[in-house]
Amino acid sequence: MSMGRRKRRQETLFVATADLARSAGHPFYRKLNELLAEAEFDRWIEGRCEPYYEAADQPGRESIPPGTFFRMLLVGYFEGIDSQRGIAWRCGDSLSLREFLNYAPQEATPDHSTLSYTRKRLPPEVFDEMFQFVLKLADQKRLIGGKTVGVDSTTLEANAAMKSILRRDTGEDWKQYVVRLMKEEGRIDAKHEPTDEEIRRFDKKRKNKKVSNDDWASPVDPEARITQLKDGRTHLAYKAEHVVDLESDLILAAEIRPADHGDAQTLCDSVLTAQENLRQAEVETEIAEAAADKGYHSAGTLELCDALGLRTYIPEPKHAHDRTWTDKTPELQRAVYENRRRMRRAKGKRLGRLRSERVERSFAHVCDSGGMRRSWLRGLIDVTKRYLIAAAAHNLGRILRRLFGVGKPKSLQGLRALATLVQLVATTIRTTIANALDRLTVSFTRCAIPYPHAKTL
Repeated sequence: MSMGRRKRRQETLFVATADLARSAGHPFYRKLNELLAEAEFDRWIEGRCEPYYEAADQPGRESIPPGTFFRMLLVGYFEGIDSQRGIAWRCGDSLSLREFLNYAPQEATPDHSTLSYTRKRLPPEVFDEMFQFVLKLADQKRLIGGKTVGVDSTTLEANAAMKSILRRDTGEDWKQYVVRLMKEEGRIDAKHEPTDEEIRRFDKKRKNKKVSNDDWASPVDPEARITQLKDGRTHLAYKAEHVVDLESDLILAAEIRPADHGDAQTLCDSVLTAQENLRQAEVETEIAEAAADKGYHSAGTLELCDALGLRTYIPEPKHAHDRTWTDKTPELQRAVYENRRRMRRAKGKRLGRLRSERVERSFAHVCDSGGMRRSWLRGLIDVTKRYLIAAAAHNLGRILRRLFGVGKPKSLQGLRALATLVQLVATTIRTTIANALDRLTVSFTRCAIPYPHAKTL
């Protein structure tokens, strides 16, 4: 057999439809589309988005269907793509994703600018309702427990560099600020322009060096805050907080806040948001217990949770001295002591381990493998919009995993692919047979009904 050689291909003027490449289909996305179709997702989302578009009889180019827009954002999570450009390219390049989006091989898929325009057009309430729609779908599948939740937070890198920050009082950037300090200390004269190396050397040795959000802000993304990441780097960031149902691993609330908001300040607000999401999703469950790490421990927070009827399981940080109650109310003391007693019991220790496992796993899925650790959007509203859809996609993955054994497309790769495919095929055959039997039963029932005029014939 001779070696093949790359040839220059002549451009084709016309291509028959029968000659176009066809997708073999992707079992995961096919099951996801079936799930969305069963819930009448497209009809629902089009009704929710219609008020934010012009009437159909108005001049102008027709936008993409809202169902397609949200499906493309779901693809971003399932494929681990963090940017809208990457999502648009992936959807246009993959035949199976074209089928998932209902685009023919010869049709052009939406580009990244269309995704941006659509995101800006839709208000945050639509994204909230999309998240609640998935929760309602999970409740219909009997997956939500909702009584006990775990709460934790993580940091998301903002789309802004530390080099962009400016002094709030003078408007100086970092270089201008350090040069001014050098001149004030007499290290250089007024006419001398120091080199970058001299500036770095001086800045490294100066005392009381502090980069505070009270003094510095980013003009690129004013809502991002300076914070220290887990790897030790200082970066502009946001804070993402999850409220996770410890029974089902579903995210009940995903809140985005500036990174300088302390955990103890936001615990009750996040739990109340989760309860409101359940109410909007028509889930008849009341959150009764919340587990968190010691960063959430605060006497005021515990007192507020106790007043709301929420039992807390929060470990108490070690104090250098014994706590005194000279100026504290009896209600506050009772809340602290009751939380301490609960944490000493076996249930408190068990919930602590469960919270650590399941909430951290939700961050791993949404932020790390789901592409949300670094945000390419700017502003609290836009970051929240995108993050809510990623959290909703995570919940859809949990639903699919519970129903079909697969929660992500990558689960169909590698050594587990064969077993997973066999399970999917078995589930499909079982569902098909059940639907056929249902139709047959209906047909027999209709045949058993006597013809109304049979006696007159």
